[in-house]
Amino acid sequence: MPGDTPPLSRLDRLRRNEWLSPEQWRRRILFWTGAVIVGLAAVFFAKAADYAFELFHGVASHGWWVPLLITPPTFALLCWLTQGALKATRGSGIPQAIAALKVEDEGFRTRLLSLKVALGKMALTLAALLGGASVGREGPTVHVGAGLLYSMGKRFGFADPTAAGRFILAGSAAGLAAAFNTPLAGVVFAIEEMSGTFEHRMSGTLLTAVIVAGVVSLGVVGNYAYFGDITAALPLGKAWLAVLLTGIVGGLAGGLFARLIIPSASGFRGALGRLRGRQPVVFAAFCGLALVLLSMASANGLYGTGYAQARAILEGHSDTGPLFGVLKFLGNIASSWAGIPGGIFSPALAVGAGLGGNIAHLLPGADVSAVVLLGMAAYLSGVTQAPLTAAVISLELTANHQMALPIMAACLLARGVSALVCRVPVYKALAETLMAGFEEERARRDASTPQETRPS
Repeated sequence: MPGDTPPLSRLDRLRRNEWLSPEQWRRRILFWTGAVIVGLAAVFFAKAADYAFELFHGVASHGWWVPLLITPPTFALLCWLTQGALKATRGSGIPQAIAALKVEDEGFRTRLLSLKVALGKMALTLAALLGGASVGREGPTVHVGAGLLYSMGKRFGFADPTAAGRFILAGSAAGLAAAFNTPLAGVVFAIEEMSGTFEHRMSGTLLTAVIVAGVVSLGVVGNYAYFGDITAALPLGKAWLAVLLTGIVGGLAGGLFARLIIPSASGFRGALGRLRGRQPVVFAAFCGLALVLLSMASANGLYGTGYAQARAILEGHSDTGPLFGVLKFLGNIASSWAGIPGGIFSPALAVGAGLGGNIAHLLPGADVSAVVLLGMAAYLSGVTQAPLTAAVISLELTANHQMALPIMAACLLARGVSALVCRVPVYKALAETLMAGFEEERARRDASTPQETRPS
């Protein structure tokens, strides 16, 4: 009939097919290439971080006074370096990735995720570990992964907000997967912590990015579990009291940590923020000094990620002492308050291991490794309020699937208890602080722009 649209030819239908579209294949190849780069960057970052901390540890072993000469000045220098263009490198990096994902503004995203920021994040986090800071590299790897994939997508023409958001999300997931060698955790993290949703169109993109980054990590460093293969079990019965105790303690401690590092305009945190705002470099130096003094009360020190101490506690041959969990908690607070680059994942696992070891002494009939693993998972869940991510990470880090049910139960309980102490999850709250700052800046800019020159 006149006016009817003629049917598509077979050739046109083939051209519109998703698997034959040149545009879709260009995007896929870019994703896969970016995931390879993220995987290589994560492996390099991991090796460099280990080397940096070993260097600090070797120098610090010459005397108890050596960290006094290294750590406070390092904190002060890092705070000074992050006052200007590298301000986005502060902290974990996960809040920056979340904020960039939520705010579809190219200038804001570039400010948080540019290549300059990604490279600065790696360099300054390594400097923090070289100075003995109680920080991790996993959050920064997420930031670097998001920045690398976002920059590549923007460079090759995928700059519209929706496409850019997919690059940010895939880069974040690939970064976490490669950092811990935990591919499933990377996907769960992207769903639970980063986006909160799992679009059908995004599923393949996420999975392929995580798989490619994981394969690169696997090819370079081999198939390994972060904490080794831990054989632990928690049979039904009295031993399950450990789930209740670790869930409550991990939730309370994790929620308290999150609440203390989230900025506030009132109360103790408000007074602390104003003090830090007046003399940020001096404040950071005092935070470094606090970390050194706390480390003197610990048998093995509180410097670095805490990986070695956590693994030793998990394997049951630790000499860290009964106060390690509490002291590491305070050391992590000092490093976070300093505002220097560095993540909280690995240090949180160390705190959880210490607290789990304390709880294990109250339950002589339970498997010590099982209780410590529960403590690690519960505290991480309490800090992040992301129970699925905490559970999957804990299972993949130890290659232990017998503990799946008790770990999930402890993580869910810890998340509920943590929410009583800190109502907003820590990464979300920190991301909202970044977004609020951007909105205030945009409002000031609009107010100072004459009405006739504003874009319609």
